[in-house]
Amino acid sequence: MTVRPNVILVLADDLGYSDIGCYGGEIRTPNLDRLAADGVRLAQFYNTARCSPSRASLLTGLHPHQTGIGILTNDDGPRGYPGTLRPEATTVAEVLGGAGYDTAMFGKWHLTGQIDEPDDSWPTRRGFDTFFGTLSGCGSYYWPSTLHDGEKPVGDLPVVQRDFFYTDEISQRACDYLDGRDGATPFLMYVAYTAPHWPLHAKPEDVAAYDGAFADGWDTLRERRLERLHASGLLQQGTGLSERDPSQPAWEDVADLEWQQRRMEVYAAQVEVMDRGIGRILDHLDATGLADDTIVVFLADNGACAEELPFGDPEVFRARRSIVPASTRDGAPLALGNTPDVVPGPEETYASYGQAWANLSNTPFRLYKRWVHEGGIATPFVVRWPAGGLADGQVVHTPFQLTHVLPTLLDAAGVAHPAAPAPSMLPAWRGGEVDPGMLCWEHLGNSAVRRGGWKLVREHGDPWELYDVGTDRSETDDLAAQHPELVAELEAAYDAWAERVGVVPRQQIVDLYDELHRRRVVVEGGVDG
Repeated sequence: MTVRPNVILVLADDLGYSDIGCYGGEIRTPNLDRLAADGVRLAQFYNTARCSPSRASLLTGLHPHQTGIGILTNDDGPRGYPGTLRPEATTVAEVLGGAGYDTAMFGKWHLTGQIDEPDDSWPTRRGFDTFFGTLSGCGSYYWPSTLHDGEKPVGDLPVVQRDFFYTDEISQRACDYLDGRDGATPFLMYVAYTAPHWPLHAKPEDVAAYDGAFADGWDTLRERRLERLHASGLLQQGTGLSERDPSQPAWEDVADLEWQQRRMEVYAAQVEVMDRGIGRILDHLDATGLADDTIVVFLADNGACAEELPFGDPEVFRARRSIVPASTRDGAPLALGNTPDVVPGPEETYASYGQAWANLSNTPFRLYKRWVHEGGIATPFVVRWPAGGLADGQVVHTPFQLTHVLPTLLDAAGVAHPAAPAPSMLPAWRGGEVDPGMLCWEHLGNSAVRRGGWKLVREHGDPWELYDVGTDRSETDDLAAQHPELVAELEAAYDAWAERVGVVPRQQIVDLYDELHRRRVVVEGGVDG
């Protein structure tokens, strides 16, 4: 009998395309780098530009609109999306669990509109036998809200466990789970880190390790990342660097240089702590003899996040207990916001790293999380499967997106699932050819369709732009005026896809939010993800 592979899905939160070492970044990620050296990197893999929709698509093989989570976990029915995972959107845990796999999840769920009482959209009721993690979209790393062990709230655990840090706890729970495996029963383990999503939290020694690492500033560092991306083969030679975000100053004109550096230093520390945890998981696979027969996948849920904190009214934001604690564990007030008097890292701060650093994280692309230009949807994707015949250390340039993941994992496991129409990536991982089909995206009215090397994309309310992303991955040369017939053809294909998957027209959602007086919170700021 053929050995069925174990599967470990590792998901980062708000990580930029070029942040990790094996994708050109200066952040230290030796464990992800060794994963890439032993496996395969995908140069053109795409998520869906936002947290909840990406998670829904990753786990179901469907486009997010089909799962009920077209935006986030707000209930906008009946005119909008229900904001919770639909019962008919079968998860990979349900499919593999039905095929005899043990299933476990550690980390962030963010696929339910009900975070207070268990319902049918909780991970424990969507195929995961074991669950430890959070239900909401983000929160303090020292004292995360909505923390559960199974269906039991354990919000007091960080108070009792004084050295608690959420990233480390996710890694530890995953390692404990692996220690209990005997190899007789295959398993699926979903490890969903919140790192490096805001708030910028990291322990002093981890931040200190990056002291001065970003002193050259975002302009110079973007150029260096581009050079490394070219050298690695992830980007074709000739692919240029998009201009610095026009809203941001040149590094030489920046005030408060030490504070600006600290923001990126903490962000880098968050990524390295995650990588350290991934290294522990890989070591446990080796120690338990499971490494050869385990598929390990690493990716991110969207591009880098340019959001500045707080959104809207600071006191309204501060009062949102699903993501912001009332105080530190010792009762101290939180210093919330992106101003030089809030030096990030410690538990008593709550801040993000800002637009200019997000621009660095997404090198060489433009725009960010929430947009479907490359900066919003391009993610690193690393996969290792020693027994799977992968092209070790190679770069795959075929474009794929999240809907391809579930069919690929089921292909590897020999499990049929008729509701997964996208082709498997497995032949491409092994050095062969795969036709990925047409790729489509929509989020907040931002829309795109890619066929071959052509990508048609627009921001909500703006005209379509056309790019040859085979040679212009940075989307700097709009060719729409030169190819009106191609624009019309791709637009028609996009419209047919949007109709098929149930994309709700953006204006319909905006009108609804206007009526509910929620537009500033949800449309301008984003909610929990």
